[in-house]
Amino acid sequence: MNSKPIIAGLIGISAFQGVWALTPHAGEKSPCRKPNVVIFFTDDQGAIDLNCFGAKDLHTPNIDALAKKGVKFTRFYANSSISSPSRAALLTGRYPQRAGVPLIVPPDPAKQGLPPEETTLADVLHQNGYATAIIGKWHLGCNPESHPNAHGFDYFFGHLGGCIDNYSHFFYWQGPNRHDLYRNREEVWYAGENFSDLMVKEASSFIETHKDEPFFLYFSSNYPHYPLQGDAEWRDFYKNTPSPRDKYAAMVSTIDKKIGIVLNKLEQEGLSDNTIVIFMSDNGFSREERTFSGGGSAGGLRGEKFSVYEGGSRVPAILSYPGHIASGKVCPEIGLGIDWFPTILELCDIKNTSEKAVDGKSLLPVLAGNPSPHKVINWQVNKRWAVYREGYKLIGELANKKENIELYCLDNDMAETQDIAASHPDIVAELKAERQKWLKEINKR
Repeated sequence: MNSKPIIAGLIGISAFQGVWALTPHAGEKSPCRKPNVVIFFTDDQGAIDLNCFGAKDLHTPNIDALAKKGVKFTRFYANSSISSPSRAALLTGRYPQRAGVPLIVPPDPAKQGLPPEETTLADVLHQNGYATAIIGKWHLGCNPESHPNAHGFDYFFGHLGGCIDNYSHFFYWQGPNRHDLYRNREEVWYAGENFSDLMVKEASSFIETHKDEPFFLYFSSNYPHYPLQGDAEWRDFYKNTPSPRDKYAAMVSTIDKKIGIVLNKLEQEGLSDNTIVIFMSDNGFSREERTFSGGGSAGGLRGEKFSVYEGGSRVPAILSYPGHIASGKVCPEIGLGIDWFPTILELCDIKNTSEKAVDGKSLLPVLAGNPSPHKVINWQVNKRWAVYREGYKLIGELANKKENIELYCLDNDMAETQDIAASHPDIVAELKAERQKWLKEINKR
């Protein structure tokens, strides 16, 4: 694949497309009930791996339609390039290191997951009269204190670990093999039934049951994460696409179809106009052996899952709230996964009463034409770290007791091809100081 046109496309669609903002409805007291909240969270999906984000070989009509109804963010980042920390950031509005989830949480009841003292978005919405549910992947711990039901979710259907086979619902990738499918705290068995179809049934049932009250649905899919078990119709659709793109593409189109069914359910129940819908991926695409060493695309950006380069944490993101958020717009400003927490609460006119510091910032001022509130951004993934400020990104990695340093000017080199650390020692020093400041700050739990 020729990366240069795609990079140009990424940058090109980021150009500000006119003045746009919240409609006059925003900020006004509404006599109707508070809006519903639905978050579609995919897994290991590359930065451009939707038709509406630049992929020319993918069929994703339902998510594309969602983008047309709302705002597409062209420079949105997960707060980690691995799963558990990214999910902790989304649900708490806090850097994952501050939220107590700096690394992937193993499927071991003896291991700490999301700490019980953390306040999640589900906690806050539940306290304010919302029915709350997570359908799909949790990956934030499997001990009783870290369970979804202990973190504000009234209802849980899905798996606690990082992935499952979509038909047996077993976790096979780190022994011992174990069945991992639960309804709340009870193990349930649906051997042979496709998990994505089960997710759709559960989500539709939740919507049906709670349509007369405000609800929060966290639809956390394991697609397009391995195992690459896309529906037969999509495997056939992409049969002429080169491997491993064919297998990955089938997964993307499969989850697009499932998301479309849930969106149609909202429409059928007359709930679409009073529902905040968010879409994003937890991190960039994977090159793991179990993905046949690739298949996804970051559009020419460097890096993928596990890395701190742009392709590791740059993800597709969409916000839709008809009548309140302008439709069919593109936002080029930086947004982070931690921003959804305060953004949702502001849209719902709910105050967060938790004493826990929230690192995220509401995106509503950005949508009104203001610049991103994030002047400095930090990432930490195992021994790799990065800090961004004013167009420059410093990357470090501890290897053989030595810290390797790289510096890139993203304004001129979004693909991170030209390391300029040697010629800009002053900027290196300044960004190192920013990182030390951040490390000191996040230790304040």
